[in-house]
Amino acid sequence: MMSQGQGLRLISYQSRPIVSHPFLLTAHTLKPSRSWNHFSFKTPGMPKQFHLQLPLPLPSHNSHQTQTGTQDDGIPIDDVKLIAKFKTRYNYIRVLQVSRRADHPFAGSRLLLLDSPGNIHSISFLFKSLTNTYFDVFATLPPILPPGAVGILGFGAGSTVRLMLELYPDLIIHGWELDPSVVAVGREYFGLEKLEKQYPNRLFISIGNGLKASIRNGFAGILVDLFSKGSLIPELQEPSTWHKLRKSLRKGGRIMVNVGGSCVEAEDERRNGKMVMEETLKAMHRVFGDKLFVLNLGNRKDDDSSLALTGELAVPDRDAWKKALPRSLKGYVDMWAPYQG
Repeated sequence: MMSQGQGLRLISYQSRPIVSHPFLLTAHTLKPSRSWNHFSFKTPGMPKQFHLQLPLPLPSHNSHQTQTGTQDDGIPIDDVKLIAKFKTRYNYIRVLQVSRRADHPFAGSRLLLLDSPGNIHSISFLFKSLTNTYFDVFATLPPILPPGAVGILGFGAGSTVRLMLELYPDLIIHGWELDPSVVAVGREYFGLEKLEKQYPNRLFISIGNGLKASIRNGFAGILVDLFSKGSLIPELQEPSTWHKLRKSLRKGGRIMVNVGGSCVEAEDERRNGKMVMEETLKAMHRVFGDKLFVLNLGNRKDDDSSLALTGELAVPDRDAWKKALPRSLKGYVDMWAPYQG
């Protein structure tokens, strides 16, 4: 990781690419809904199809995508099965299974929805670790971090964890999730229990408020994915929160954040996704200044989705970062741009 006067410490990893670019998820019933990082599934009013939109592909020399479905194609309702549905103190939990027969990039996937609008919070595939969503961008963070553990605040069912544990053999992950039922669902339906048994000394999950997360000597990196009722939690629009999170990092540590955008649909219409995203970035900028970068994964004005990254990111550092990633993830590196508030 780069601090002032130092170069990046990089963990090298090379492998055959599985996929080449992320997908933008949008489902709608009576009206178009907006979601890339959160797939929308509305009830009642069951549609005949779930319509999904794909963004422009990342720069790539190779693609292993085999589906013939296009950006405007939907998934027939017969190819989507609801396998769990219940409410908890914090969430309206639903688990969906998309048939492997579906002519769509999400064929064979399992999806976790946690709020009334039906935003997706976790996705997994049986035979691959890449999800083609922002979770894969999260998995690019470790090579530009100093030695140490990574914290995931808003663990969900563990969509990012599987890929990260496979890519980085020495990585230790501490996850925080507020709702114990979400972790239970992850263990039952998303393979989380198997991961915990496979990596007992590398994966640790705590139930509680992620904003109170801490470990001895601080985190090397933090992934923030904190949503409630379909919106980024209000604390993320407060500079004091980012001051606290920065203090929980060890020297040279970084934070990567899912800041949402127009794609996110909140239960409270006043919590407009784009507005909340902008307020969150402003709060981060007050703390991190010009060491704040943004990656936009949307392909339309009204359907954007963004991530934020703290720390310095010079051109030589980007080149080294790309060399440390498998081909399927390299394209994300050049997509980061300085925050232009």
